[in-house]
Amino acid sequence: MKNISILGCGWLGKPLAVSFIEDGYSVKGSTTSEEKIEELEDLNIETYLVDISENEEFDSFLDADILIVAITSKDIDGFENLISQITNSSIQKVIFISSTSVYGRVNKVMTEEDEVLKSNPLVEIENLFLQNDFFETTIIRFAGLFGGDRHPANWFKGGRKIPQPKGYVNMIHREDCIEIIHEIIAQNAWNTIFNACADHHPTRREFYTLAKLSKGFEVPEFENNEQLEWKIISSKKVQEFLNYEFIHNDLLAI
Repeated sequence: MKNISILGCGWLGKPLAVSFIEDGYSVKGSTTSEEKIEELEDLNIETYLVDISENEEFDSFLDADILIVAITSKDIDGFENLISQITNSSIQKVIFISSTSVYGRVNKVMTEEDEVLKSNPLVEIENLFLQNDFFETTIIRFAGLFGGDRHPANWFKGGRKIPQPKGYVNMIHREDCIEIIHEIIAQNAWNTIFNACADHHPTRREFYTLAKLSKGFEVPEFENNEQLEWKIISSKKVQEFLNYEFIHNDLLAI
């Protein structure tokens, strides 16, 4: 399969598209902003204006073998419309980018088998894809995203205190996100769910203190939470199933 459509060419989708083009794929990409069309086309991305909330048809964009959904929308109706259109397209495989926010902080190591928060709209959207029989879907639940211009030192600004300093950090670098997506396609790892998170979990106090100092900021302030709430996201499945080694596995080296 050499034809890929990427729904959402933003912080992750744009460099992801470039990486597939470099590998010889034909790539279609979408944006909701007319101002970004020229920028994306200059990268040899065949670009479309697509907003799933507008209830429009986008047959040409879905004329591909694989669809990667990399948008932040949580519009259930929009996703139902998208899936309806996928079923009538040539798309055979779908990767849906989700988040480890589907897991609650229940003070344990979380695997793909653990219970998710039914109140989180991402869970409902995941199920819309997984319950469809017209194409194969793999869900990737990425942990906190960093890389490029997204640096943790820039979070919790304006004197905001950081909660749960004794809790643990769950993060993944953009380069690892892109490589994991490539491996899923290369290894035909479909109809499953992967947690994707660096296999290193320093405390939030240690991580954010170092992140702030590394950029010349003051030592951050932390909340004094009486009740400890944490979770550690296990990436054991993605490491074993895909034989994947993280590029950025030392979160204190960022």
